[in-house]
Amino acid sequence: MNTATDLPADGGCSCGALRYRLASAPLIVHCCHCRWCQRESGASFALNAMIETQRLLNLGVAPEWVDTPSASGLGQRIARCPRCRVAVWSHYAGSGPVMAFVRVGTLDAPDRLPPDVHIFTASKQPWVVLPPGARAFEDYYDRDAVWPADSLARRAVVAPQIEAWQAGRREPGA
Repeated sequence: MNTATDLPADGGCSCGALRYRLASAPLIVHCCHCRWCQRESGASFALNAMIETQRLLNLGVAPEWVDTPSASGLGQRIARCPRCRVAVWSHYAGSGPVMAFVRVGTLDAPDRLPPDVHIFTASKQPWVVLPPGARAFEDYYDRDAVWPADSLARRAVVAPQIEAWQAGRREPGA
């Protein structure tokens, strides 16, 4: 797990209108090689830092929200700069607005957050070579077996909010 000691970490879009701050280290950094992430990023993978939304501070203009489809069929909401349209973070259906998946490439110093895990490597591009010793999973993984104790404890704090959001989503008309 990455232990960025020089936090907070700031980032933003290309034009500088939408700025944000990670108030703490992310729970985990995913390098996702699924075909959906390849298509949506236009690259071989997506690099996302998962963090509680309450620890993601918006320092600039309000994002424009774009709803897009996802492999789960439940979609995701992408926060984009309303001026330059760069995607800066997402909220996936599993945790809704409680968790944010920050696009690591939008950090001012993205090299500070290399991936903790590579996921959905069964569909990674064959010419992408993972570093020796990289934690890699053909699909997803068991969070309890992979995440460090402090990340699991932080997630436990927001778990009731995630469960409430999921329950509201299942109600008719929600």
